[in-house]
Amino acid sequence: MQFGIFTVGDVTRDPTDGRTPTEHERIKALVTIARKAEEVGLDVFATGEHHNRPFVPSSPTTMLGWIAARTERIILSTSTTLITTNDPVKIAEDYAMLQHLAEGRVDLMMGRGNTGPVYPWFGQDIRQGIPLALENYNLLHRLWREDVVNWEGKFRTPLQGFTSTPRPLDDVPPFVWHGSIRSPEIAEQAAFYGDGFFANNILWPKRHFQKLVGLYRRRYAHYGHGRAEQAIVGLGGHVFMRPRSQDAVREFRPYFDHSP
Repeated sequence: MQFGIFTVGDVTRDPTDGRTPTEHERIKALVTIARKAEEVGLDVFATGEHHNRPFVPSSPTTMLGWIAARTERIILSTSTTLITTNDPVKIAEDYAMLQHLAEGRVDLMMGRGNTGPVYPWFGQDIRQGIPLALENYNLLHRLWREDVVNWEGKFRTPLQGFTSTPRPLDDVPPFVWHGSIRSPEIAEQAAFYGDGFFANNILWPKRHFQKLVGLYRRRYAHYGHGRAEQAIVGLGGHVFMRPRSQDAVREFRPYFDHSP
């Protein structure tokens, strides 16, 4: 079992003092948080990918590469990488490069994002979100495992005799999670490849996520990757701790009420 911390990198007003940090301050704070996470013994630090305000992590590989040079043990991950609006060829190359720089301490979480406008900004149609996620990941999966790829699909130009460089470190691709809040198709995709499934339990009741996780576990076993209880599940959410639960609720309430 691993414990970690993830951020979406939002720039919002601090309800305790009324001050809003600058983008520069927020970016530097994310690096500080990552280094502190390693210092206190957490296993993973993950950053989201967003291209709209009030969020700042538009270039996760840049941030994680900087953090990799300043840490030694902690796993560096995304939460999530937009498999729908990023070119899978560029994802393959960027995160293989990061994997080399971080001496293998890299996971990758696939997701479709949480804002509709990002699709046309990158030349895609949100109505094709699920097909894009399925097709793009199929290509990414092959690029990391086949030295020479011939490929043709619906959403990008064909590849002929293409080799993604650099190759994954020691020919072992980064571990992949498939993040989902609502889509059984993504749970099915994670099970098909034997990858991890990450249920980001922040917006829906737990019974909804129990259904998604249950589906993923059953299909993981169906595809022959192991027993259902061996399926690799990640759970995301908020944690705010104090010695007394009443104090935790009182202190965190202003932050929760004013979150974006």
